[in-house]
Amino acid sequence: MQIQDLPYSDPGVPDARSGPRLLWWLGRNQLGGQCRALLWGLLHFASVCALPFCVGLAVQAAVDRSAGRLALTGGLMLLCGTAIAVGDTFLHRAAVTNWITAAARLQQLLARKAAHLGSALTRRVAAGEVVTVSTGDVEKIGWFVEAVSRFTAAALTVVVVCVALLVYQPALGVVVAVGLPVVALAVLPLLPRATSRADVQREKAGRATELASDTVAGLRVLRGIGGEDLFLDRYRRASQEVRHAAVRSARMWSVISALQVLLPGLLLIVVVLRGVQLAREGRITVGELVTVYSAVMIVNYPLRHFVEIAMAYSFSRPSAQRAARVLSLERLTNTEGSRTSGAPGGDLFDPATGLRAPAHGFTAVVCGDPDMAGRLADRLGGHAAEPGRSVLLGGVPLDELPLDQARTAVLVQDKDPVLLSGTLRELLDVPASGTVRAEDALTAAQCADVLDALVQGSLDASDPMDARITERGRSLSGGQRQRLALARSLVTDPEVLVLDEPTSAVDSHTEARIADGLRRLRRGRTTVVLTSSPLLLDRADEVVFLHEGEVAATGKHRELIGAEPRYRAVVTRETEDEQHGSEDIAAPRPPQERPDPSDGAPLLGALEPLEEIEESA
Repeated sequence: MQIQDLPYSDPGVPDARSGPRLLWWLGRNQLGGQCRALLWGLLHFASVCALPFCVGLAVQAAVDRSAGRLALTGGLMLLCGTAIAVGDTFLHRAAVTNWITAAARLQQLLARKAAHLGSALTRRVAAGEVVTVSTGDVEKIGWFVEAVSRFTAAALTVVVVCVALLVYQPALGVVVAVGLPVVALAVLPLLPRATSRADVQREKAGRATELASDTVAGLRVLRGIGGEDLFLDRYRRASQEVRHAAVRSARMWSVISALQVLLPGLLLIVVVLRGVQLAREGRITVGELVTVYSAVMIVNYPLRHFVEIAMAYSFSRPSAQRAARVLSLERLTNTEGSRTSGAPGGDLFDPATGLRAPAHGFTAVVCGDPDMAGRLADRLGGHAAEPGRSVLLGGVPLDELPLDQARTAVLVQDKDPVLLSGTLRELLDVPASGTVRAEDALTAAQCADVLDALVQGSLDASDPMDARITERGRSLSGGQRQRLALARSLVTDPEVLVLDEPTSAVDSHTEARIADGLRRLRRGRTTVVLTSSPLLLDRADEVVFLHEGEVAATGKHRELIGAEPRYRAVVTRETEDEQHGSEDIAAPRPPQERPDPSDGAPLLGALEPLEEIEESA
C-alpha cells in the first residue's frame, strides 16, 4: 500500500475486542509494509554494526603494515557506508508509509462508524472523546504500528552482533552477550509506573481541554453573567494540574533515558577493562580489542529502539483502548435491511407513542419532556437509542430498509445542529432531490441578515455563497446558526423532514415568517416539527400532544388550548395554580353570588374578554 493509493477502498472489519487486539489487527493488515521496513531496517542496522569489524580490521592491518588488507578494509567501509545510506533512506520511507497508512485506515474506520451510528454515537460516547480518538490517538496508534518493524530489525541486529562477537572473540563476546540483554531489559520494571503517570497526564490534559472548550463555547454567556474570572480560575487550576502531572511523567521518562545512557556506559567500561587485561596477556590483538569496543559502542544505536517501542506501546495502549471502545459500538437495528425496493411513501407512524404523521402534511408534536422529544426525533429517523418496534413509513418498518435508503426517506435535524467550516456554498452542497434551490431555502429560513453578516465578516467574498463559515459557526449567533442549519435541511428536500425545535433561538417575528416559509416550501411533503412554539403550532395542519410517552390529544392548536389543560400548561408555561386561577376567573358565578351591577358593573365587563384571551393565547 502506497500513500498515493489512500484512502482504502475497504478498510476492513477491525478486531475491536480490546486495544491490543486492535493494534495486532492493524499490524497484520499491512504485513507487506512491515516486511519492507523490516528488510530495510536489517540492512541499515547490520551495516551500522558492521563498521566496527571494518575498523578493527583496518587497525590490525595498520599494525601489521599490510597495505593490501588496508585497501580491502577501506573498500568494505565504503560498501558499509553506502548500505547505511540506502537502508536509512528506504527505512524512513517505509516507516512513514506504515505510520500514515495505519492512521488513515483507523481514521476511515472511525469515520465509517460515526456515519453508521449517526446521532446515537454522541449519546453513547462523549463528543470530546471521539475527537480525541480521531486526532491524537490515531497518531499514537500509527506510531506503535510503524515502530514494531524497526524494533524487530534492531532486536535481530543485536542478536546477530552478539553471536558474531562470540564467534569473533569468545573471551570478550561472552561479556557482551551477557551484558546486552541486561542493558536492554533493565528499564522494564520502570515502564508500568511511567505508563501510569503518562495516563494521569493525558486524563488531566483531557479535562483541561474540555474545560477550555466549554469556556470558549459559552463565552458570551459567561460575559453576560460576569463569570469569566470564575472559569479562568478553574482553567488555571486545571492547567497547573496538567503541568505537575507532565513534570512527574517527564521525571520517570528521564530516569529511563538516563539508565539507557548509564548501563551501556558501564558495559563499555567492563568490556574495556577486560579487553585490556586480555591484550596484556596476549590473548587478543589490538585490532580485536578495537573491534569489540566499537561494536559495543555502536550497538547502543539499535538498543534505543527498545526504549522507543516501550514508549510507543505505553502511549498507544490507552489510545487503542479508546478507539476499540468506539469501534465496538453497534446500532440497535440492522443497517443492511431486508428490503431491496426503493424507499416507501405514506404516513409516518411510531408504534411506541401512537404518533401518526399524515403523508404530505405539516404535523406539529408537543412533548412535555425535552429529552423524550429528542428520543422521539431519533426514533422517527430510524436511530432508536433503545430496542423496540420500528417506526413505520407507509406501513414499512424503517429497520427493514437499508440504512442509506432510510436516511434518504427520513431526515432528522437535531435540536443543536452542527455547521461545518467552509463556504456557505459548501455547507449547502448536500445530497438533495434538486427540487429546492439554495436561494429558496435561505429565503424560507429567513437568512437575509445571516448572509449580510457572512459578507461583512469575509474580506475577500462579495458573494454570500463564497463567504466562509468558521468552525461550528462560532462567529454567528445561535439563531443565525439555527437558520442556516434549517436552510441546509430544506435544500435536501427529503420525503419526510423531522425538525426538533428548529426556531428555539430566534425572535417571534422571525419565527412567524419561518413558519410561513416552511409551510410553503414543504407543501406536498411530510413535515414533522417537535416544538412548543404557539406560532409554529398555529400553522400546523395537525397538532399531536404527547403525555408520558403516549398520544394524549390530537387536533388544531386553538382547539387543544381550550380543551386540554395539560397541553395548555406546556405551550403557555402556566403552572397548576395559574391554571386553576384562570379557571376560577373564567367560570360563571351562580345568580345568587353575582354582585349587584350597581356595585361593580365595570368588573363584569372586564371579565368577559378573559375567555377570549385565554383561547387565543
